[in-house]
Amino acid sequence: MRRPLVGALATLLLTGATVAGAGTATAASPDGAAGAKARPKAVDFAGTVALSNCSGSLIRLPGSSDNDPGLVMTNGHCLETGMPGPGEVITDRPSTRTFSLLNSSAGKVATLCATKVSYATMTDTDVTLYELNTTYAQIKLRYGISALNLSPDHPVAGTPIKVVSGFWKRIYSCNADGFVYRLREADWTWKDSLRYTSSCNTIGGTSGSPVVDANTGKVVAINNTGNESGEQCTMNNPCEVDENGQVTVREGINYAQETYGIAKCFTVGNKLDLGLPGCELPKP
Repeated sequence: MRRPLVGALATLLLTGATVAGAGTATAASPDGAAGAKARPKAVDFAGTVALSNCSGSLIRLPGSSDNDPGLVMTNGHCLETGMPGPGEVITDRPSTRTFSLLNSSAGKVATLCATKVSYATMTDTDVTLYELNTTYAQIKLRYGISALNLSPDHPVAGTPIKVVSGFWKRIYSCNADGFVYRLREADWTWKDSLRYTSSCNTIGGTSGSPVVDANTGKVVAINNTGNESGEQCTMNNPCEVDENGQVTVREGINYAQETYGIAKCFTVGNKLDLGLPGCELPKP
C-alpha cells in the first residue's frame, strides 16, 4: 500500500494520511486520452468522505434501497484497528468510526457514524466496508447528498477515470491503463488490479479514494497503492506478476482494486452474505 502507506509506520496505518490540516488542492490535469468517444461526466466530491487517515466514499450497491443503512468504502489497510494480515478477513465487527461527508465543492456537510465493519480484508483485494447508523434516504433528506453508485461491471482499459480524494480534496484524472493478474506488495497479493496511466500520481492519504468512470459516473475501483522507488515487491513498491510468474516493476505507477464483485456478496438490506452465488470475496 503505497499511496496508502507512503512510508508510514504500520501502527499509523497510513502516512501522508496522518498529516493534519490538509488543504484543498487543485485537480490534476487530465491524461489527455485522444479520441475519447464519450464526453466525460462532471465528477466532483459529492458523496466522498474524509477519514482520519484516508479517503473513502458513501456507496450504494445496485440492489440497495433508499431505506437501507448506508455503506462507506475505503481500503482494508485504512482499518482503524490496523492492517489485516495476509489471509485475514474481518466481518460484522462493531465500530464507531466517523467520516466527514463532503459536498460537490469538498465542503464538509455532516459527520457520518459507523455501527460496524461489515467487511474488511487485504487478501485478493484491499477494502473495508462500514455500515452506518443512517440510511441513504436520511442522508439525502438531511444533507442533500446522494451516495456514489457502485458499477456491477468490470472496468474497461482505456476508459477515462477520476480518483477522488476526500482527504486531500483533490481529483486526479487519467485513464485505466490495463489490468494486473497479480499485484504483490510485501506479504500481500491482490488479484486483477487496475493500473493507472501516469497522470494519476496519487499520494499518501488518497488511499481508499473511489475510482470513478468518467463516462458513467459510477465507481469501478478503489485506489490503494503505487510503486514509489522502483523496488521489487516490497512495502510501498508493489510489483506486477503475470500468469507465468514474470515480474514487472513500474516505478511511479499507481494502482486500484476493482469493486464490481462486491455487490454479489450483499443481500437485501445491504447485509453481507459471503455464501451468495457468485460471491468471490475471501471468507474468514
